[in-house]
Amino acid sequence: MHLVDSFAGFKAPPVNDVFIALGTTIKTAGSRAAFRAVDFDAVLAVARAGRNAGATRLGLVSAMGADPHSMLFYTRVKGEAEQALSQLGFATLVVVRPSFLAGDRESLGQPLRGGEKLAINLSKRLSRVIPLNYQSISADSVARTLVEEVAVRQGHHVVLSGDMQRR
Repeated sequence: MHLVDSFAGFKAPPVNDVFIALGTTIKTAGSRAAFRAVDFDAVLAVARAGRNAGATRLGLVSAMGADPHSMLFYTRVKGEAEQALSQLGFATLVVVRPSFLAGDRESLGQPLRGGEKLAINLSKRLSRVIPLNYQSISADSVARTLVEEVAVRQGHHVVLSGDMQRR
């Protein structure tokens, strides 16, 4: 059964806001097709269910470099999802694009990702010379920014990691 098919016939309760912080990696998903099923198909299915339930505002956690024309599969799929969401008719669409998320994956029962710990440590040590957009950021800061921005914005807005860190 296709992941999106599991949402078929789902009737969501009435809502005003939808927040999506759903994502995986190609390695964790096991294939490009499985990655796309989560990071594109499932994201769109959730957004459509929210829109059908009356939501007018949508907040999405995406990724730095998201671009539907990217040569990199990961950033292309993220960009394609953003582009597709912009066509769903939400009065407000806020996309946050964090850099490396700082936090303790082990305490959440999640495996460490290769290179992630090294990248976060390097970004902390080189914080004086690395632009804010590329420094690690806490998941709390990302979530707080997304909720705040969705509450006050109209139209389509992209918030980069550096802007979230200036708060």
